[in-house]
Amino acid sequence: MATGTADIEVVPLTHKLGRWARSVVTNQQFMLLVALAVLVAYFTARAPVFLSSGELANVLTDFCSIILLAVGETFVIASGGIDLSVGSAASLAGVAGAFAMRGLVNTHQNEALVLFVGTVVCAGCGLVIGLTNAALINWARLVPFVATLAMLGGAGGLAIVFTNGEPIGLDIRAISYTVAKVGPFSYPSFVVIALVVVAWLCLHFTRYGRYTFAIGSDAFAARAAGINVRRHVTSVYALSGLLAGLTGMFIYMRLGSGAPTAGLNDELEAIAAVVIGGASLFGGVGRLSGTVLGALIITTVTSGLIISNVQANWDQVAIALLIAVAAAMQALRPARRR
Repeated sequence: MATGTADIEVVPLTHKLGRWARSVVTNQQFMLLVALAVLVAYFTARAPVFLSSGELANVLTDFCSIILLAVGETFVIASGGIDLSVGSAASLAGVAGAFAMRGLVNTHQNEALVLFVGTVVCAGCGLVIGLTNAALINWARLVPFVATLAMLGGAGGLAIVFTNGEPIGLDIRAISYTVAKVGPFSYPSFVVIALVVVAWLCLHFTRYGRYTFAIGSDAFAARAAGINVRRHVTSVYALSGLLAGLTGMFIYMRLGSGAPTAGLNDELEAIAAVVIGGASLFGGVGRLSGTVLGALIITTVTSGLIISNVQANWDQVAIALLIAVAAAMQALRPARRR
C-alpha cells in the first residue's frame, strides 16, 4: 500500500558547498577584494615600506581625490550617461575657490571662514558646470559623450586662462588640515568618507537610486512609468558637478593653492574606478561598493608603481589596462543583478 508521502530530494552537502563556493568566486565584490589583496601583497613584497603608516596615508589621500569624482560618475553611468568633464570641473572649481579665498587669506581672516567660503564657491562652480552639462544634453540634444567632452575642454581651458597656468594663492594653514591625521586618516578624509556613505545609501536604498537605475536600463520605459526623465538626468549631472567641485576644494586643501592642472585627466581614473567596480557603460547596472574597491585598486596600483621606482608615465598605461580587463570581464559575464 502506498504511503502517500512525497519523495524528498536530498542534496548532498558537497553539492551545497560547491554551489556556495561558485557563488562566492563569481561575486564581483569578492573578486575585487582578492585583486586588491594580491596587489597589496605584491607591492609590499617589492617594497616593504608600502604598508607603513606614511604610505597608507598617501594612498588614502589619493583615494579621496578620486572617490568623490567616481561617486558622481557612478550615478551618471548608472543612469545611462557619462561625464568626461569631472576632472576639468574639479580644476576650474579649485581655481574659482582659490580666487575667492586668496583675499580672505591676505586679510588674515579666520581659517574656518576661509575654508567655508572656498567650499561654497567650489561647490557652486561645480554645480553650474553640472547643470550646463544637463542643459546641453536635455535641451541642446547633445549626446552625453559630446556634451561633457566639450565641457572637458572648456572648463579645463578656462582654468588655465584665468590663472595663466600658475597656482593661485598660498594657504599654509589649509595644508595643516590634511597633514594632521588620526591614524592614516586626515580630517578632510572623514568628510569624504561620510559623503560616500550618504551617496551609497541614496543610490541603493532610496527611490532616487531606483529611478537612476530604471532610466539607465530603459529611459522610454521609465518615462512611461511616470518618471520625469529630463528632471532626473538634470539632477544626476548636477550631483556629479557638485562632487567635482568639492573635489577641487579637497585638492586646494592638499596643495594649499588652486592648481589649474591638478584635476586634469582625473576623469580617466574616475571612470576606471566605476568600470572596475562592475558598472555597465550601457547603464542600469552598478554598485557604489564596487566603485570604492575600484578606486582603492587604482590608488594602490599608482602608489605601488611610484614606490617601486617605475616611471610615472606608466600610471596611465596601467589604468588603461585595468579598464580594458574590467570591460572584457563584463562582456564575458552573464547578466547579473544590480
